[in-house]
Amino acid sequence: MSARVVFKSALLSAVFSLGMLALCTLSLPRVEAASSSEIKQVVDSGAGLERSRKWVDAIEHYEKALKQWPETSEIESALRRSKIYLGIERRYSDQSFIRMLPGLSRSEALRMFDEVLDHVQGRYVEPVTLQTFVAHGTESLWYALGDERFQKANIPARHHADAKQVREILFREYWNKEIGSRNECTRVISDLCNLAEQQLQLQAGPVIMEFIFGGCNALDDYSGYLTPGRLNDLYGNIDGQFVGLGIEMKAEPGKGMLLMHVLPESPAAEGGLRSGEFIVGIDGKDCRNMNTDAAAGMLQGREGTRVTLDIQGKVRKLPRQSTFTRRAVIVKSLPVVRIIEGSDGVGYIQMTSFQKSTVAELDAALQKLRAEGMKSLIWDVRGNPGGLLTAAVEVLDRFIAEGAVVSTRGRTSDQNMSYSAHRPGTWNIPLVLLIDGDSASASEIVAGAIRDYRRGTIVGRKSYGKWSVQSIYNVSNNAGLRITTAKFYSPLGLTHSKVGVHPDIEVAIEKEKEATRFADEVNFETDKDIRKALEVLRGELVAR
Repeated sequence: MSARVVFKSALLSAVFSLGMLALCTLSLPRVEAASSSEIKQVVDSGAGLERSRKWVDAIEHYEKALKQWPETSEIESALRRSKIYLGIERRYSDQSFIRMLPGLSRSEALRMFDEVLDHVQGRYVEPVTLQTFVAHGTESLWYALGDERFQKANIPARHHADAKQVREILFREYWNKEIGSRNECTRVISDLCNLAEQQLQLQAGPVIMEFIFGGCNALDDYSGYLTPGRLNDLYGNIDGQFVGLGIEMKAEPGKGMLLMHVLPESPAAEGGLRSGEFIVGIDGKDCRNMNTDAAAGMLQGREGTRVTLDIQGKVRKLPRQSTFTRRAVIVKSLPVVRIIEGSDGVGYIQMTSFQKSTVAELDAALQKLRAEGMKSLIWDVRGNPGGLLTAAVEVLDRFIAEGAVVSTRGRTSDQNMSYSAHRPGTWNIPLVLLIDGDSASASEIVAGAIRDYRRGTIVGRKSYGKWSVQSIYNVSNNAGLRITTAKFYSPLGLTHSKVGVHPDIEVAIEKEKEATRFADEVNFETDKDIRKALEVLRGELVAR
């Protein structure tokens, strides 16, 4: 089974949902090279975050520095290291991984490795050699052998100190080792399994899993091996339904789990949870210094089971305690639909994802707004990370009369597609599209088509810059693989990869305010993007 999705990467996102060849190239602005002292300062500051195991913060720190000084090798190496360590930490915080995958026998794990490699070599958008894939696996194993969490989970305590010697052998004899065939690939991995078992009493399963996860590090940031839990979360995002409490959260060290979004009509909402509050305890266990994945693992459970949370409110000094029952939650991709300027008939739709139900939700929303007097529309995809490619095409079909809206190109013929709009059912009302730096993938398909057809005015800040398509494949042991299989292009054949779509009207927003904007909070009186959109639509109304 496979599905074509265009999500912004979820693998490195700090938010965990409990439940989700260019014809024209764009040049990057010239930047000045960093001085040695500036590089040292960046690396030293990042090293402090790494020592504290604040991997997400370290990654954000290095990525910010690379935007200022691209292709700085020291910073790139530090970023790579942090991403690998974050991946190890997340694996060993993921109960679905811990329960099922490290305990696989050597033969089972090798079959899984071959299965993943077949998909990568056959379908990934760029060719990947055996040597590259295995080299990245070797690198991941090298880092894992030095990681306390990996050691504690897989190596008897009396052998922890011996891991240093095995890492030296790994680096000296296997680093970037030449691999000419699949048989040679299997032999190298088996040799390392033998070495790990002899020196560390480390079983083959965890070793081979590092070659699977690590091999996928050779791909782009949007591709990766998915544990059973993460695969279920992804399908839940696509389907718009999952079992849980109905929250999105991220860890803030020392404070707990910051509630970024509380879904309407969910157990969390009905129990009084609000965005901006913190979960500080889960079933009596303090979670103020947990990472997001560890806390999420404790919050997940079967339908009908209960969990008790300690909640630190926005105002109250002492936490309150509440018990919630997990159940099926329906995720709406259009959480806010309303008329915001009655006299002018300005409608507003907030679209937070592109999932299976999005088109039906949009049709219902447009009919509702028309009945309430809608004459123009503000379409808000700020913070929307993407979703199903087909959903993006279908929603565009509501606003663009005819012609291609997006095309995709990959290595295999089934990835070369063109999607078009059809005149029946088109809404010809004035339109403003709101975007920001977190509008990605499917949101950028929308922005690219609106831009190329001059169908509306784009307001906000430039989008994320992810112009690729991922396909999801089910693999053995209830796990999955998400890999980039194509790149997508706007109707005029443009790609905005790593650049983003620039708005027609840019609105400056303080970074602090943008970072703390919760998904379920829209202040129509103070939101600068919305005020600018209203100004644009009033101008169009006068011009008519």
